[in-house]
Amino acid sequence: MKILDRYIAKTLLFYTLGVMVIWAGVYALFNFINEVDLIGRQDYTLLSAIIYVVADLPSVIYAHSSVIILLGCLLGLGHLATTAQLIVVRSGGISIMKIAQKVVIAALLFMLITILLGEFVAPVTTKYAELYRSKALGRNISTASQQGFWLKDGNAIINVKKNFDGSVFKKITLMRLNKEHQLDAVMYSDKAVFDDNQLNFEKTTRHQLKQTGKFTDIQSKDYQQYNAKVSFNQSLINNLKKEPQMLSMIALYKHISFLSSNNLTSEDFATELYKRTSKPVTLVAMLMLSMLFIFGSLRDSTLGKKIFLGMVVSLLFELSSRIGGVVSLRFNYDPFFGAFAPALVVLMIAFFLLRKKSLEI
Repeated sequence: MKILDRYIAKTLLFYTLGVMVIWAGVYALFNFINEVDLIGRQDYTLLSAIIYVVADLPSVIYAHSSVIILLGCLLGLGHLATTAQLIVVRSGGISIMKIAQKVVIAALLFMLITILLGEFVAPVTTKYAELYRSKALGRNISTASQQGFWLKDGNAIINVKKNFDGSVFKKITLMRLNKEHQLDAVMYSDKAVFDDNQLNFEKTTRHQLKQTGKFTDIQSKDYQQYNAKVSFNQSLINNLKKEPQMLSMIALYKHISFLSSNNLTSEDFATELYKRTSKPVTLVAMLMLSMLFIFGSLRDSTLGKKIFLGMVVSLLFELSSRIGGVVSLRFNYDPFFGAFAPALVVLMIAFFLLRKKSLEI
């Protein structure tokens, strides 16, 4: 049995790698075509364009991992079916459900590898690609990090006009709220240094508000230095300007926890996190759905047509599962439900039908 498991996994891996090479090659070709017009500017050469395109490939593979693994496994099963190897395996007393189980285990192993690639390798290579490209084109790399931001941290609201690498802030305003969520104090400084979980203000003016009857008394005081504790770190500052798709799952989880603890909306980040965590379930659902066509009778149509139909149906389902996240944002319902519910429903239906087909044969 172990020999059979290794053989099936080896066959599926061979076809999956083939699909991945072709898929990544097509994307690399189109990305390279987009870079052709930039070749010759500053220090951006043909080699620079190739390095940029290659460094961006891990993120492309991770983003399309479900489709790549699905196509690879289906082509591998198609090869086993067209060469009558599946018939030999089934004649040895191994049921369709057992074969499906082996295919699912192999596919989940491939998915685990791509998740590790996407979460730990792709962010590093993508960042390197963007920095390398910007440097070769002579662009100011720090301009993107000089944009300001608003941030709520507990009972404090912070506004930064300019942010330098997440460590030095210019023209920073910190507003404190009281227990009634009313403005209590306002601090302003031309410069603040962010050190771990502390803001170190330089030459700060603090305006303390005090309600006396119908009037508000404002008392101002100047400080040469003023320190304020905060609950966020530099990693969160660096991720403020990034889209949810650009963050790792660990960074997404930390970002969601921070936003939720401050009663801020986190649906966009939660939708992205649940979409990624539901990838294995969606992949298994797509595989089992497509295997219904492969293990069918060949009297009605050829195996090639059945494999193609299985791919089309599965890819349409994968597309609908992606749309589910967007729909959850539009109609404001739980993104966890939007990410997992369609996959679980299709998985149960496909499992029931595949089991029924296995008992009939």
